[in-house]
Amino acid sequence: MPETLVLPLEVRGLSFRYRSRESWALRDINLNLRPGEVMLLAGSSGCGKTTLMRCINGLIPLSYHGEKHGDVFLYGQSVQKMSLSQISTRVGTLLQDPERQILGTYVLNEVCFGLESLGLPRSEMLERAGQALKRLGIWHLRDHETFNTSGGEKQKVALAGVLAMQPQILLLDEPLASLDPASAHEALQTFRALADEGLAVMLVEHRVEDVLAIQPERVVYMEDGQVTYSGDSAGLMDVVDYTRIKLPASVVMRRAKGQPLPEFKPAVPALNPASQPLVEFRDVRFRYTPDSPEILHGLNLSVRAGEVIAILGHNGSGKTTTVKHALGLLKPTSGQVLLEGVDTTKTTVAWAARTVGYVFQSPTQMLFAPTVREELAFGPTNLGFSKPKIAENVEWAIETVHLQDELPTPPLALSFGQQKRVSIASVLSMRSRILMMDEPTAGQDYWNYQAFMDTILQTPGFDAIIFITHDLDLALIYANRVVMLFDGQVVADGSPREVLADEDQLRGWRVLPTSLLRMNQQYFPQTGRFLRAEALSQFASV
Repeated sequence: MPETLVLPLEVRGLSFRYRSRESWALRDINLNLRPGEVMLLAGSSGCGKTTLMRCINGLIPLSYHGEKHGDVFLYGQSVQKMSLSQISTRVGTLLQDPERQILGTYVLNEVCFGLESLGLPRSEMLERAGQALKRLGIWHLRDHETFNTSGGEKQKVALAGVLAMQPQILLLDEPLASLDPASAHEALQTFRALADEGLAVMLVEHRVEDVLAIQPERVVYMEDGQVTYSGDSAGLMDVVDYTRIKLPASVVMRRAKGQPLPEFKPAVPALNPASQPLVEFRDVRFRYTPDSPEILHGLNLSVRAGEVIAILGHNGSGKTTTVKHALGLLKPTSGQVLLEGVDTTKTTVAWAARTVGYVFQSPTQMLFAPTVREELAFGPTNLGFSKPKIAENVEWAIETVHLQDELPTPPLALSFGQQKRVSIASVLSMRSRILMMDEPTAGQDYWNYQAFMDTILQTPGFDAIIFITHDLDLALIYANRVVMLFDGQVVADGSPREVLADEDQLRGWRVLPTSLLRMNQQYFPQTGRFLRAEALSQFASV
């Protein structure tokens, strides 16, 4: 008789409910993962994907407590009979938020951290760490301080630490969230290669279209803690709600053909090019320390009322550094940053916060209050708003991000995607005139990010909106101006149509064309503007 294959991962009848919650996060999950297989796990924010990973890697019940039924088996052994250290030798996990995973001060130390816990000889540690860093193209960062790396670079460093452990099962929770398009493509190719070498890879990702490019052997779709689809990627296209997850533009156009479209009219006032700049950068140069590399190289940029600006650029290009200067969180090494005509070196962050609302890239850098309600009330309270106005703002902000039921919940008890929405709502509740958001769609499913972006742009009161994003489609749908940064300099500045016209040039800036961009370019003579795929369907002949 043939020998029975012992699978790397089996999940049998798994249900789980967090101690602080009434509803079940997982409901009777059954699935398995084979060697050499890439499984894409997709679904709306908060549907249970991260909870499932926590059950697999032992964080449930060792770190997160609640009621659990069913079991998880790693190579035939129940995780209930394994210690966390035993599980970690089999399973490598990349968390959604790299800020919560990085402990080391320097990049090389961070990548070696897990290897030290295994008691490996120094020579072997350095060899494994070097291989992981080189595989991800970040060998040049080995001596950099982790604190001064960009969000995308932190994501790669955290992944290098996982790969250096040489796990047999790889759990990747939103690994592309902070990566520029080219880096995301490279990371996906790495995951495919690892699977082809025999690893079992489970990949949680909202950027479904990107993952489909590496041909995952199986796609699992979850809703409300249950698996509603398990099969190949072709079957997924016709069974899932195309308004909930982001599918290729051609698929959305086919399925949306003839369907009614919601009206979308941005309320941001019309642009007046002659108006006084709200924010102005004048030949700004910046380095974190006198001995560190220069991040911004003579940057010139102005922001005027009526502009919705998308800032694009590769990881480490200076996007977040630029935006932090506008709020005064960073001060230029040379040059000037003016906020409403006032030099930010002569102001405080508290003064700037009355005009600028800034959503950090990592929600854990912002959230601290005991409940979501208190989190949203903190900003307007500090600004001296009346109690009725605070209550009104909190209600509007929480409805905008669709988390009304979570007002009594501790923010850090929520999923990463929900935390991100709470961080956005906490800034919206301040009703700042200039709204700046760093990666607003990180951890968000397609429906949620469209819903809150639509609401924000249709709400009067914002003089200008600026968002940093790696999501090219977000830029072309919502922005009326795109600023492209490359190596700390502005290399393109104009309308989405102008900046995104040359595909070869985009690739040189590490920005990859999407199916939606190509469809918009194709139909532009008919539409006269860039549209989302659902709207483009009305112009398609089939």
